[in-house]
Amino acid sequence: MSSIVLFDSPNHRNVLLEESQAGDTAVQSNQHLIIHEKGGMILDPGGHKVYAKVLSDTMSQLGGGKLEYVFLSHQDPDIVAAVNGWLMTTDAIGYASNLWLRFIPHFGLDRLVTHRLKGIPDGGMLLDLRGLQLVILPAHFLHSPGNFQVYDPVSKILYSGDLGASLNDGFEAVKDFDAHIPFMEGFHRRYMSSGRSMRAWAKMVRQLDIECIAPQHGCYMKGRPMVNRFIDWCEQLECGVDLLDDVYRVPVA
Repeated sequence: MSSIVLFDSPNHRNVLLEESQAGDTAVQSNQHLIIHEKGGMILDPGGHKVYAKVLSDTMSQLGGGKLEYVFLSHQDPDIVAAVNGWLMTTDAIGYASNLWLRFIPHFGLDRLVTHRLKGIPDGGMLLDLRGLQLVILPAHFLHSPGNFQVYDPVSKILYSGDLGASLNDGFEAVKDFDAHIPFMEGFHRRYMSSGRSMRAWAKMVRQLDIECIAPQHGCYMKGRPMVNRFIDWCEQLECGVDLLDDVYRVPVA
């Protein structure tokens, strides 16, 4: 397990836990940890194959602190499949969209911990982490119909989930945005729902003071120029239902 410290101060740390599965067929994914005053939140902790490693590394990073929250941006298995383990082995509270509360139990959620999986309303919310107000932002249809992101106002990091995901380009900071586009473009054109959703998201996040965008897959974008390049790129991208004419065709021999 590799880790990269994205932000560090005496009472606040942001750590990227890179879940490496060399030679595996599973998509690469990142787990992110926010630590404030020795209280922690793990974001999109992943599936069963990485559960033990991510849990061990999380507890090591907490250094005797307590895991307060498990944040689930949406319902995909690379995010929620091991949530039962997290809730059974810690006292953390899980948060996911209200839309998915009756679907996530299909991953094997034990009845002893179902009361600790809480719903996020469609409009998002503020979540208190030992005095820090984390902003849970609506990002519906990017790509899930019940989808959220997390903005940390101390580190000024936006945790963007699948938005910004890149494939096969490592997991470190993007150095050349134009060279990075091919690693994002195919995924975004297919998995993001529409240009309208992208434009609404861009309008919303431009109101925030963002120094870094950290997706759940691949590289992160650090520094305001890189952040702004990404937001501009999202705003103009045709994707999802914009491209229906290329998808809805009857197969022929």
